[in-house]
Amino acid sequence: CGAIPTELMESEFFGHVKGAFTGAVSDKPGLFRAAHGGTLFLDEIAELPLHMQVKLLRAIQERAVKPVGAHEEAAVDVRILTATHKDLQAEVEAGRFRHDLYFRINVIELEVPPLRQRPGDLSILAEHILQRLAATWGEPPKRLSPGALEKLEAYRFPGNVRELENLLERAATLCEGDIIQAEDIRLPARRNGTRPAAAPQEPPGARVHAPLEHQLAEQQRAMILEALEATRWNRTRAAEKLGLTLRQLRYRLQKLGIE
Repeated sequence: CGAIPTELMESEFFGHVKGAFTGAVSDKPGLFRAAHGGTLFLDEIAELPLHMQVKLLRAIQERAVKPVGAHEEAAVDVRILTATHKDLQAEVEAGRFRHDLYFRINVIELEVPPLRQRPGDLSILAEHILQRLAATWGEPPKRLSPGALEKLEAYRFPGNVRELENLLERAATLCEGDIIQAEDIRLPARRNGTRPAAAPQEPPGARVHAPLEHQLAEQQRAMILEALEATRWNRTRAAEKLGLTLRQLRYRLQKLGIE
């Protein structure tokens, strides 16, 4: 939910009709009508602004939505699943989440432990992520060597599954061959997966680290730009220099916004 711009939320959720606003060149069903007869998963629901919480509550209670610019409502039959990393009860008490919406969606609550508390799931998740990457790239999936899996299992993953996805994507992109080795798994320098008795203290004035996902993206950007500059922006040669296929390099360029 947090990834949808606030001004587009109503259209994304409930749809719109042609001409409802500038740029609405055709009818759009929206998420609720697209999921009619099935399940709609709303991730990070705590990020919804209060005005959209009101509209979401009404859609759930009335089993109907009104597309932007429409004069009539459309009936919907949707099962709602939601997720959040925040404590919704605390959000309700702080006035950031409506109590009536909380009680409406909190029929069955499942607490999913962080990745570091379920190491047995890591190999299954890793295999799924690598298969998904392979499907995106149109190539056979890469596999983890026993050493690489052991290295991942020893790491605490403060960034949870998203961090695992980033680590595997970088490893699969830059590794040579079809097997990801332990040395291909590049963990953040200050988070080596160990559990020391006391964490070392940084001296005053130490730099503040950016969010982990941003750091990983910047490292990849720097490596790719270095290869492109060394080959005078010849993508084929840069891909060879990085140990990538041209398809993989194009995927990385698009994801990182490098023109």
